[in-house]
Amino acid sequence: MVVVVSGKETDLEGMSVRRLLPQRECRSVGPFVFFDHMGPVSFEAGNGVDVPPHPHIGLATVTYLFEGAILHNDSLGNKLEITPGDLNWMTAGRGIVHSERETSDLRHSDHNLHGLQLWCALPEADEECAPDFTHIRKDDLPVIHESGLHMRLIAGEAFGHSAPVPVKSKLFYLDVHMDGGAQLLLPGENQEAALYVIEGALRIDGTRHEAFSFVYIAPDEIPDIVAENHCRVMLLGGVPLGHRHIWWNFVSTSKDRIQKAKDDWQNQRFTPVPGEDDFVPLPGTAAKASPPPAS
Repeated sequence: MVVVVSGKETDLEGMSVRRLLPQRECRSVGPFVFFDHMGPVSFEAGNGVDVPPHPHIGLATVTYLFEGAILHNDSLGNKLEITPGDLNWMTAGRGIVHSERETSDLRHSDHNLHGLQLWCALPEADEECAPDFTHIRKDDLPVIHESGLHMRLIAGEAFGHSAPVPVKSKLFYLDVHMDGGAQLLLPGENQEAALYVIEGALRIDGTRHEAFSFVYIAPDEIPDIVAENHCRVMLLGGVPLGHRHIWWNFVSTSKDRIQKAKDDWQNQRFTPVPGEDDFVPLPGTAAKASPPPAS
């Protein structure tokens, strides 16, 4: 089965965000349950991304940029800037809080932002694991060259290579540049897969797919994937983990666990981000007068 997913565009923090997962046609791909394409957007001086501290449970956030930079700050004390080609892999487990902003130097001038944020669900046995954070520099991610394919392995395993990222399930996530006429085979067997075209065009079993096309491919399919011209495509997938409940920034096999996370955030029981006083209130509620205290 091959399914073309129609994304939904929304405005977030002054930029266009295209949400590809979850959608009615496709709820997940392997362990990936969320896929946002941010931008491309041009900010004038004084503007930019400024997302206050907010919580996550039961997932790993996966941030990867093509252009621009985002300053990550979390409740574990990690604070650093992610730049194009780097990987931020933040395992929320039983709970983590982070903010996503831009440095004052960047905001003082006109600048661009373009990138992706995915969420990877955790296996049920690891949903309550200790939170963790891994940042991998661009040059430390494996690069694979094969017959007109130029690939960076962002996470997981593919084509005989492994990325230095502490994933908890079988998956793959790659940034693939294809020369015109190059053919792409899918990694692994019995794994779901999806391709998201960033630029250029390719054909899957003869059907043309241009930029911003998201195509799901079932595990039993062996599609013919050929670049029509030079194109850039994100390739992701893995072994499915089963149904997950998703509410706001929370992912879990249990509705009761999500309810507890909602109550914990509303009543300020999450560990806060050091040095940050503002935060995102629970949807549908008024902001508290003070930030979450240390637990």
